[in-house]
Amino acid sequence: MAPAVAAAGQPAADAAEAPAVGAVRAFLLERAGGLGDSVAVEVRAPSAHLPPCVAPEVFMPGRGQKPWGRVSVGVRCGEQQRRVRYIQARVTVTGRYWVSAGELPAGTPIRAGMLRAEQGDLSRLPANAVLERDRIVGQEAARPLPAGTVIQSHQLRKPALVERRQAVTLVAGGEGFRISREGHALDDGALGGRVRVRLSNREVVTAQVTGPGRARVMF
Repeated sequence: MAPAVAAAGQPAADAAEAPAVGAVRAFLLERAGGLGDSVAVEVRAPSAHLPPCVAPEVFMPGRGQKPWGRVSVGVRCGEQQRRVRYIQARVTVTGRYWVSAGELPAGTPIRAGMLRAEQGDLSRLPANAVLERDRIVGQEAARPLPAGTVIQSHQLRKPALVERRQAVTLVAGGEGFRISREGHALDDGALGGRVRVRLSNREVVTAQVTGPGRARVMF
């Protein structure tokens, strides 16, 4: 179901006098439209001393600006001479996010039943909040998480598939050949991570973890 949208901040009577406001509102509603269950946009009207903005062209300045909360939007005005002005707005996205249903000690593999869905203004969440449950389930708690904690990306880590001192099957391959040797891991490693492996001849190689107790060296 498409999210509900709402707009505020500029009286309807002013639309003809400040077309940039309507263009900014439409731009922000489209940008944030799929992020939650409802979206509201409040645009701060341009200064009354500025001339009307003809043929407004809206853009988001800079990089990394979130699609919600307080935002600054650029508008190019004029058909020939593209003068730029900046308009402030606030985008409120109401949607679902996930918190820990109970206390999670560090190292706990997170299952779906350990999470609780809550509803609120996503712009007020921590910057690294993880909104998709599938990105949380299957990870481990990287630190102790009290009950009710908003789950953030830096609080998660991939589970280790290779542990220090564990016997590891090391596969080495290149163009036209493949060999397999046994060794012992010198580091913990998650899927895709790199670990050092000591072979029986005491040689140490760096390999990429490919599965439980398995790693690969490419030549």
